[in-house]
Amino acid sequence: MSVAWITGASSGIGEALARRLARDGQRVAVSARGATALEALAATDPAHIVPMALDVTDAAACAATVAEIETRCGAIDLAVLNAGTHHPMSADDFSAATLRRLLEINLLGVAHCLEPLLARMAARRRGHIALVASVAGYGGLPTAAAYGPTKAALINMAESLKLDCDRLGIKLQLVDPGFVKTPLTDRNDFPMPFLMPVEDAVDALIAGLATQRFEIVFPRRFALLLKLLNMLPYDAYFALVRRMTGK
Repeated sequence: MSVAWITGASSGIGEALARRLARDGQRVAVSARGATALEALAATDPAHIVPMALDVTDAAACAATVAEIETRCGAIDLAVLNAGTHHPMSADDFSAATLRRLLEINLLGVAHCLEPLLARMAARRRGHIALVASVAGYGGLPTAAAYGPTKAALINMAESLKLDCDRLGIKLQLVDPGFVKTPLTDRNDFPMPFLMPVEDAVDALIAGLATQRFEIVFPRRFALLLKLLNMLPYDAYFALVRRMTGK
């Protein structure tokens, strides 16, 4: 039985992915800060889902969790580092404290998990890691002055590690979702183009994990649109973003 570890598994994509992998017969360790939600998730399939409450901002706790999973379940074959949060921020309410909080969760939280995972997988010369960023990391967007930079940094970090991971026998993939209907996006008070049901997003994610593609994106049309948008000169870019968002 293969072993997977998913962070940010108490809701949204992480929870839906855990259920799917467990249904497919994998042993799935699930982590998030909310122990109650994790216990409820594990109760749906106790033979396959193992709850491991974790605050990813605690580096020592991340290392201890990786060690505990491998002791209890076996070597981690797949890690999906999905923990993250969003807080809208613009020039009107710019706050270094907000940015710091999102950096600690969205970027350093991933790094805290990556450190022990890379060391163990490199020693075995095998393993599979998926870092969940966002299409919001492609370029600056209104109200994303805190969220966007954390995801842009994740994209850059994944790109920087890719060739090293190839050399070490580790399959590294980058996951860039667009808008997916989850408790996080339910907070948004603006139109969300190409909004996907979470089950469709998990279908796309699992299909992508089975490939050798570096980047897994969904929905594809939205990701392509944003990539093309970010190839434009700034004058055209800002004009189109203003038109699209009403800012």
